[in-house]
Amino acid sequence: MYNKLPHKRYKHTLNFLKSVLPAPATILDLGVRNPFSEIMEQHGYTVYNTIGEDLDLVPEIVKKHDIDAITAFEIFEHLVAPFNILKAIECKKIIATIPLNLWFAKAYRSKTDMRDRHYHEFEDWQFDWLLEKAGWDIKKKEKWTSPINKIGFRPVLRSFTPRYYAIYAEK
Repeated sequence: MYNKLPHKRYKHTLNFLKSVLPAPATILDLGVRNPFSEIMEQHGYTVYNTIGEDLDLVPEIVKKHDIDAITAFEIFEHLVAPFNILKAIECKKIIATIPLNLWFAKAYRSKTDMRDRHYHEFEDWQFDWLLEKAGWDIKKKEKWTSPINKIGFRPVLRSFTPRYYAIYAEK
């Protein structure tokens, strides 16, 4: 089954999700519907997605559904003020991943899409602090690399430097 997943990141994210929130479960996945929404459904989860609202401006969107958990896979780095939505969440469980700040690479910035930019790329301790300050108690953490098939200094560094950080937290 895992060899059908399109990315190493999806495989790690799915394994992390299953380890902290076994299916069946109902999830509000922050962000528009995407290939990973479908993967979660294929694995027994009921998934609602936000529909492109600016989560900085309407954090109350997290109160719209009766759910078991909130997921936010590579979402918080796009927000100017992720604290507001983290504080607004009433659901007792959150599973999130973020790209980590890498000393050898600048934050991602699309030149064509204003929404597809990283305002934050956190270090793990910064994301932990943000969650704790918003009232969350981190129960599990995991990191993984994101190697790419290119030649060069940065690709070598990516093969052993963690790029993604996953957390499971409860209120």
